[in-house]
Amino acid sequence: MIRRVVGEGLLAGAVGVAVMTLGEKLEQRLTGRPDSYVPARVLERLTGLPEQAGGRAVAANWAMHHGQAALVGVVRSVMAHAGLRGPVASAKFAVIRLTTDQVLENATGVGAPPQTWPRGELAVDLLHKGVYAAVTGLVADALAARSGPGPGQRHAAVAPGRVGDVGPLPREAVGTP
Repeated sequence: MIRRVVGEGLLAGAVGVAVMTLGEKLEQRLTGRPDSYVPARVLERLTGLPEQAGGRAVAANWAMHHGQAALVGVVRSVMAHAGLRGPVASAKFAVIRLTTDQVLENATGVGAPPQTWPRGELAVDLLHKGVYAAVTGLVADALAARSGPGPGQRHAAVAPGRVGDVGPLPREAVGTP
């Protein structure tokens, strides 16, 4: 199961970042906003590599941009397999994606906390990460649905509606030791 969740998460994250990147490129053409090399700088700081320019910076940028998004997609796959699916789960995942970026950027000294950014830059980042989270969620949910409802969904089905005091599912119904 772990192999399936990881594979599906990497695929979902890769699709999410591809769609996000297309949206970013369209937005940049419309607004004239230049490319950001923040992902490259983060990767360079994390790996101890010197700061690159030209083609090497572009390669590092794409590696971090796509690699991080694919890896974080595994979290969304775990969510989907646990039964956390749909738009609300994708909104929660957007926070995870944004937090992952911010921890890496701030810990390496490449970025500053978002509340210090110009509002326009913050809005653009939130928009693009929201697209990533929504698309990654759609793919992860569709892939996880092939396995049927997750444990959380099965638990909710015991007493449909907003009902409290519903005991846990039996272990054998969850599939965990």
